[in-house]
Amino acid sequence: MKLYLNFERALTAAETDALRKFIKRRGQREPLQHIIVTISFCGLEMMVNRHALVPRPETELLAEEGWQFLNKLLARRVTQARNSNDKTKIGDSYNSSIRALDLGTGTGCIALALAVNCPGAKITATDVSADALVLAKENAVRNGVAERIEFFQGDGFASLRKMEFDLIISNPPYVPSAEIATLQPEVRDFDPHAALDGGSDGLGFYRKISAQAKPFLKPDGKIMLEFGDGQAEAIRTIFEAEKWIVEAVKEDYSRRARILIAKK
Repeated sequence: MKLYLNFERALTAAETDALRKFIKRRGQREPLQHIIVTISFCGLEMMVNRHALVPRPETELLAEEGWQFLNKLLARRVTQARNSNDKTKIGDSYNSSIRALDLGTGTGCIALALAVNCPGAKITATDVSADALVLAKENAVRNGVAERIEFFQGDGFASLRKMEFDLIISNPPYVPSAEIATLQPEVRDFDPHAALDGGSDGLGFYRKISAQAKPFLKPDGKIMLEFGDGQAEAIRTIFEAEKWIVEAVKEDYSRRARILIAKK
């Protein structure tokens, strides 16, 4: 786009050669994000590579729902502390008493967006992939929030010590296994399959989260999950079967159901 807007600028031979290589790679269906190495997510620059799912615009809506909830919760607790005239509680409320868990962090995009947009929160991020965590940590350093995010390697809640969170948020794998082969080459051939494969019906991770998350969520906490097209009612049923209260199902930019919000 910058080149197009400066059409009078002549490229050097080296620049022309580099551009030709980029175009050839894109012609082979390599994602543009991998070619230019970075992507903007909620206004933050994120490095991307083959070790993690390239963040989608819809996930920005999930992150925004998350930090808006955390900020409202923090404000409410501070107000309660002030009303009690307890200065210690006020200090504690500002001092990272708000905690959020990002399950399957990938590039770290959701965790970073929460940390940047809710400075009073402490973020925990997990991923089963060691390579994805290396990328997420690099992104945390790049965006100046590394000290406020704890990273753990492990499958779901298995890597966590006993702790409770105000928010559990995730964009888990939700593509049915048999459908991965039908995806666009940019996704099928370049995104890690572990970040796509949601099991035979695409709902395996939602069953696991709904069954295991309650001990990790505070009484007034919420869980927020992204899901795929047409999965809303099935996921609602899964969570209600585990006695969760489904508060809302939010739509994405194309008016498709995309985010489930629930509480205990």
